[in-house]
Amino acid sequence: MSTTLCQVMGFLVSSLGVVGCIMSTAMDMWSTQDLYDNPVTAVFQYQGLWRSCVRQSSGFTECRPYFTILGLPAMFQAVRALMIVGIVLGILGLFVCIFAMKCIRIGTMEDSAKANMTLTSGIMFIIAGLCAITGVSVFANMLVTNFWMSTTNMYQGMQNVQNRYTFGSALFVGWVAGGLALVGGIMMCLACKGMVPEESRYKAVSYNASGRNISYRTGPYKAGSGYEPETKTRKGPGYEEAPRSEDAGRSYPSKYDYV
Repeated sequence: MSTTLCQVMGFLVSSLGVVGCIMSTAMDMWSTQDLYDNPVTAVFQYQGLWRSCVRQSSGFTECRPYFTILGLPAMFQAVRALMIVGIVLGILGLFVCIFAMKCIRIGTMEDSAKANMTLTSGIMFIIAGLCAITGVSVFANMLVTNFWMSTTNMYQGMQNVQNRYTFGSALFVGWVAGGLALVGGIMMCLACKGMVPEESRYKAVSYNASGRNISYRTGPYKAGSGYEPETKTRKGPGYEEAPRSEDAGRSYPSKYDYV
């Protein structure tokens, strides 16, 4: 019961994380204009991964997509790639996790196969969460660097008005979504441990004799397995056992004793 609950909770948490990554990637407010110490407040600018927008004080908003790929900074394109990879891995992990649910029976699928699928989906969720967190953090680092460079230039009198950008709401959505995907993947990996069927660690192994053992004894040569009881001397027809005397009970050395 605890394994099934852990698996279901991991699936739900991971689903929220993947949905959050999609929302964060599609949002336009990755960076917003900093209005502190800015005399121009009639125009508000904000940018996303795919387009930049301008909102006027009258309420009119105009967005313009980026019509270039090579003209964008390399770090900006890397953030795009990380978010797309995280979304693709998260969606694939959701499909794998649906078929790996312990509460859903599909044909004659064994528990060991479902455990492997659960572990695979958990690893996918963990990688997706790490990609989202890394992408958002790289973009945040870019914003911090540009903010302080713009502030330095503005206070040195190099430019009178300099647009500075700060963190947008999409960054916080991406951080939370990546954390949820990471936690959900860890829960799926923990659920996989309880789904593995218990097997005996040691198995019995049978050994067969490779050949027949030959036993040597003082007397006539005889080949046997070594475990047969000692048989009596074969008696031929017409053979009559003579009465044993006192000397007959004694053991005399045979010719094999002198070899």
